[in-house]
Amino acid sequence: MKTLKIFLGPFLVFTILSLTALQEAPKLVKEAFSHKFPTAKNVKWSQEKNQEWEAEFKMDKIKYSANFLENGMWKETEHSIEINKVPSEMQANLNKSYPGYSIEEAEISETKETVVYEFEIKKGKSNIEVAINMNGKIIKSENMK
Repeated sequence: MKTLKIFLGPFLVFTILSLTALQEAPKLVKEAFSHKFPTAKNVKWSQEKNQEWEAEFKMDKIKYSANFLENGMWKETEHSIEINKVPSEMQANLNKSYPGYSIEEAEISETKETVVYEFEIKKGKSNIEVAINMNGKIIKSENMK
């Protein structure tokens, strides 16, 4: 039993340190992030996909997430917004297209190509994720399970 503890102790420490190291973003990613978001606070990194990293952080008391490729290229930023701050034309479009649904969550998603509003809406047991571009056009609608 004592021998098991002697071998198990260092193994557990090594495993924990290895898992922590896996959540450490590459230098290029961190540099690109710092350049794009110099005022970010409480940054937490996780690996999204094989070549993609996500930072979760706060700026101006708002929660953000930003994705970067391993070469440091910025891919996307998302942040939640209060439902009462959603532009009235967006809300009117949602009400017209999805009568009886209520907005559960709202986010703004920004990429190099575009900025869209993303909504989770609900009516009874039906949950739908909807994306609307800045012109008010619905560009994505999918049922959530």
